[in-house]
Amino acid sequence: MNHLDDVEFKMEEAIETLEKRLTTVRAGRANPGMLNGIMVEYYGAPTALNAVANITVPEARQLFVKPFDRSTLKDIEKAIQEANLGINPTNNGEMVILTLPELTEEKRRDYVKQAKTMGEETKVALRNIRQDGNNKVKAEELPEDEEKRVLEDIQELINKYNKVIDEKIKEKEAELMEV
Repeated sequence: MNHLDDVEFKMEEAIETLEKRLTTVRAGRANPGMLNGIMVEYYGAPTALNAVANITVPEARQLFVKPFDRSTLKDIEKAIQEANLGINPTNNGEMVILTLPELTEEKRRDYVKQAKTMGEETKVALRNIRQDGNNKVKAEELPEDEEKRVLEDIQELINKYNKVIDEKIKEKEAELMEV
């Protein structure tokens, strides 16, 4: 039974990773998660953007990045430009303002493809997790009927989590194609 818990835990982690990755796919609406992973040079050390600035969403298509220390404003602006988000930051002396352009139909479709690719990559990760779990069960020399039951339970888990992935991708696709 321990193998089943281990497999389920790893599959949950794979789903959480997918959710985090999907927040980085732009949907035409401002989302502070879009800026996750951006590192700012802060007193010589790379620091996460959300650790040096407050990120707010005043409107559906705008993000305000207000640094805790105004001297980092230029570094924040530079880090956002280098992140290649397709958004040009504007510096007003107090904060960096990001205005998201309207998404074209073609761009929306590209983002849907990107989300689907992320879903497929997560499904591959689930299959690898299933394979590892199956190998561990087979190596344990359990009675044949118990081994078969555990392997079937692992298969049921992957079926369940594949459905979760499909739902998450459908939700993201609906969000992206919404005008």
